[in-house]
Amino acid sequence: MLSNVMELDHPLALSQGLLTALGVHQSLHFCDRIPTASSSILVVSNHRSILDAPLLMTGLNRPVRFACHHYMSQVPLMRELVTTMGGFPLAAAGQRPTTFLRQAHQFLQRQQAVGIFPEGALPMVQSTQPQQLTTFQRGFAHLALRAPVDPLVILPVAIAATDEISHSAFPLKLLSWFDPSEPLFDQPGWHPFVLYRQVSLLIGHPIQITAAHRHQYRGQQAGTLASELTDQCRTSIADLLQHGCY
Repeated sequence: MLSNVMELDHPLALSQGLLTALGVHQSLHFCDRIPTASSSILVVSNHRSILDAPLLMTGLNRPVRFACHHYMSQVPLMRELVTTMGGFPLAAAGQRPTTFLRQAHQFLQRQQAVGIFPEGALPMVQSTQPQQLTTFQRGFAHLALRAPVDPLVILPVAIAATDEISHSAFPLKLLSWFDPSEPLFDQPGWHPFVLYRQVSLLIGHPIQITAAHRHQYRGQQAGTLASELTDQCRTSIADLLQHGCY
């Protein structure tokens, strides 16, 4: 039992150490909205930096099993780092997410936190402003509505950088060698690397997934309900970003 607890806490300790080593100054707002540590939660956030997962774990003060892009499971060293940090890969583009969904549901059933970045890889490969949001994909909403977990909470969180530096890390086409299924990598230019210096985490109001939600999640209503949940989370994060970036 002790070894299981230590293994679970390892990503949190690594996250705290990494942010300290990089000199990242983080502030937390509306922390009273964070569910208890024993809750099953699906953390949903904007995404511009590889530091986002460590930031969210540190802010929530608990390990989070983050969904990572498929290519991260194909690159040596990065694959091992992601696994150590508790990440698990999404399916490759064009493949059914059966394995990913099964893993996510298992984590939630164990009262763990699962993290999803609904913008996908787009804001990671294109330079964006701290307050800017791209389109949210609906996959996280379907995941929550299908999860055999009760109670389950979706927690929107905004990462609002007020001081950062950005570098060009490596050519985007390099990633195509590891994941040719991702069209975003098949273009000229460089992958940006955003390093936060001062950043705020703003916690949104938790969204409880209820029996009524699951009752509605059938037939033609399923897509509509997933879209409504997606829009609700995106609006919450957008409002928090406007509050935190100025």
